[in-house]
Amino acid sequence: MSTFESRLREGPPIVADGGLGVVLSAAVPGLRTPEEANLRAPDAVTAVHVSFINAGADLIETNTFGANRRKLAQHFLEDEFERINSTAVKLARDAREISGREVFIGGSIGPVGPDGGELVAEQARLLEGRGADVFMLETFYDLDELEEAVAAVRSVSALPIVALMSFDSDAVTMAGVTARDAAARLRGLDIAAFGANHGRGPAAALTALAEMSGDGAVLAALPNVGLATMTGARISFPHATPAYFGDFAASARSLGARLIGGCCGTTPAQIAAIRQAVDEDRPARAASPSRGREAVAAPPSHEEPTELARLFATGEFVVSVQLDPPLGGSVGGLIDAARTILESGKAHVVDVNDNPRARARMSGMIASAAIQREAGIEVIPHLTPRDSTIAGLESLLLGSHAEGLRNVLAVTGDAPEAGDYPGTGSVYDVDAIGLVELITRLNEGTDFHGRAIDAPTSFFPGVAVNPTADDLELEVDRFHRKIAGGARFAMTQILFDMEYFDRFFELFGGPSPIPLLVGVWPIRSLELAVRVHNETPGIVIPEHVQERYRAAGTNAPQVGIDLVHELIEQSRKVAAGVYIVAPFRRPLGILEVL
Repeated sequence: MSTFESRLREGPPIVADGGLGVVLSAAVPGLRTPEEANLRAPDAVTAVHVSFINAGADLIETNTFGANRRKLAQHFLEDEFERINSTAVKLARDAREISGREVFIGGSIGPVGPDGGELVAEQARLLEGRGADVFMLETFYDLDELEEAVAAVRSVSALPIVALMSFDSDAVTMAGVTARDAAARLRGLDIAAFGANHGRGPAAALTALAEMSGDGAVLAALPNVGLATMTGARISFPHATPAYFGDFAASARSLGARLIGGCCGTTPAQIAAIRQAVDEDRPARAASPSRGREAVAAPPSHEEPTELARLFATGEFVVSVQLDPPLGGSVGGLIDAARTILESGKAHVVDVNDNPRARARMSGMIASAAIQREAGIEVIPHLTPRDSTIAGLESLLLGSHAEGLRNVLAVTGDAPEAGDYPGTGSVYDVDAIGLVELITRLNEGTDFHGRAIDAPTSFFPGVAVNPTADDLELEVDRFHRKIAGGARFAMTQILFDMEYFDRFFELFGGPSPIPLLVGVWPIRSLELAVRVHNETPGIVIPEHVQERYRAAGTNAPQVGIDLVHELIEQSRKVAAGVYIVAPFRRPLGILEVL
């Protein structure tokens, strides 16, 4: 048994250090990543280590949490991989020598991502070779990934391992792993201790420990100071008093924690308070969080199907009119147009784009809720994951559900370079496949990470499919994955020749297993047809169609109408309906076509 493991099991708990990376990011301006400080500001790294040792830390962690090749490559630092990791251990050892105290050096390794075992092993081998005493595998959300990391370390080293996961207030990780399930699996691994770090603060860590404790488990707790907020470009943490962390340490110890420290936002002041509580063998002030908390299953939904779903089920040929949300803050004109379309009896529903061409408009979901409520016609809002995080998408979906929206079309969305703000980025926490999977999970009563929500949703999710895509095999594969993810209907990219449709589904292996609406657009001029073909990603207007416009001369608008009529008739044989793109700024012009 190593000296570290002996200390864990005998004598008082080991006190760990605090939030190294956050302190360095605040102290050293212009860092691409905290690990870059090992090279750019080594004195600052050593000084922070010494400050935590002087506060009473028995263990300091190397500044290597994100120093694997994959994460360093994101900051163009992959060529400095060896130097960053080697220097990190050297600086920690220098701090130990300066302080004159015998402290353990923990080699910090964070999540790498899918198939990251080799990267973890590479980093672990280097950290041990430079003098680490123990490995700190920390801030993991996915239990499979943590197990893979433990195995990777074990493949190159026999040093002790501390395995830590990050939990919310309900003792569940972002990936839906409960603290109790984590403990059950981690107990069987060759590790010195397991527990909670990072997360929502000391109270959340204690809740997780309460679920993990028992059966002689050796636990560790190194929480954040609390939830961070953004003040401009500055990250701000709550003002947790040292006394609060002293009380936390006493409670953590009563639950079986043998390694107690801090994470983001914690300073030497909080570590000194933990040291004092450990030295005093301070008893816990209040009862520890109760164990055995069970998730409450959301009740099933028994809503009636949407009108769109009902039409698909009865086999009626569906017609939708596609509208763009307004560029301004008034939705009155769009509501009037939708009401007139309903009254005309020429369309069953309308569908509303989500910031087409990546130009900032009114939210398609919000505009759709207003249309459905005020005009009385059912809407299919489009939704792209381009502009929102997973949390933002869930929030928008849940709010839209409360407003009565049920149909949702998950689309990739146009690239931001095409919009108002060239050079800006996009979010894409998930793609369109992930978005339909998210909607399906909400319908099942859980969020994207598997945690129960108060009540399931009743969305009727649809997806886009492009029979004119450049890479048809990829598009076919994505369509299969969208269907597997829970898609209930589909809408094609705009088509000008049904041969593309036939070719796609021949490659697909048969007709679509879900109802499908074909997109058609009555383009009114040769100039617009040429521009769309050459400048609009994803849309193909074949040369023979362009030639029809060219030959028509001033009669080009009629060509657009005739072509739409032909495509609608052809679609009746192979699809469940069509959606027709309304003229921009003149949406009611579509009634002339219908």
